[in-house]
Amino acid sequence: MTFPKSVRLVEVGPRDGLQNEPNPIDTATKLELIDRLGAAGIAYIEAASFVSPKWVPQMADHREVMTGLTRRQGVTYAALSPNLKGLEAALECGVEEVAVFGAASEAFSQKNINCSVAESLERFIPVLERAQQAGVRVRGYVSCVLGCPYEGEIAPAKVAEVSKALYEMGCYEVSLGDTIGTGTPLAAKRMIEAVSRDIPMDKLAAHFHDTYGQALANLYAVLEEGISVVDSSVAGLGGCPYAKGASGNVASEDVVYLLNGLGIETGIDLEALADTGTWITQTIGRPNRSKVGVALAAK
Repeated sequence: MTFPKSVRLVEVGPRDGLQNEPNPIDTATKLELIDRLGAAGIAYIEAASFVSPKWVPQMADHREVMTGLTRRQGVTYAALSPNLKGLEAALECGVEEVAVFGAASEAFSQKNINCSVAESLERFIPVLERAQQAGVRVRGYVSCVLGCPYEGEIAPAKVAEVSKALYEMGCYEVSLGDTIGTGTPLAAKRMIEAVSRDIPMDKLAAHFHDTYGQALANLYAVLEEGISVVDSSVAGLGGCPYAKGASGNVASEDVVYLLNGLGIETGIDLEALADTGTWITQTIGRPNRSKVGVALAAK
């Protein structure tokens, strides 16, 4: 088995982790979180989401966040911008990279964004064209790659089809999301094998949720296949909106601890990252869902 020599961590805590928080989190806290993550050595941070505040009230201060952050050299600060309006606003704020998101499940696409998978992909074409004009790179997300809250299991071929469409449209990287965290290692391997027939392995990322406690096992399985980009969230911030009380994103600290144990380079200071997880969960009054973070804090 050949593991990658190094892994790039995509920190989604400030965006995916905070977006479902019911109580407003002030902009200063978000900015400090982003700064602490950069100081810990994380080189890619998803900082905000340029969507309607009506749908995601927690991200209403996206302009203040994007323009207020202290940019560190070598760190990419990205934002979600699923439509042209969001992209234009993000460009005005000097965003360097944006993300769009599709789904591998028809039912999820209909319930989440009120259109079919094909229609959702069509909508991204002008977004990618405009981003390319502006010299901004676009990352693509595919949700429900290992299961859907409405449809159950999802065929790997469907995941491959949606991923290929995003890649051919111009997404430089496609992040494969186990949105409800029901995947298991063999299913994760089979899904990655199917997608990598159409897209080079180094253009794929794993975005695995830990709802059923399988995220690290699933990540280990796809690292063996050659995946070298992993999305995670400090302190495991972010619940799963489709599974009440369930944890959402895999914790960045736990991923880094795993990678350290495998001798895979990340360039991340685990102690500083764990301190950040302790700080943010105490600040917003949330439990720390990182096993590693809790263990280090108890020392």
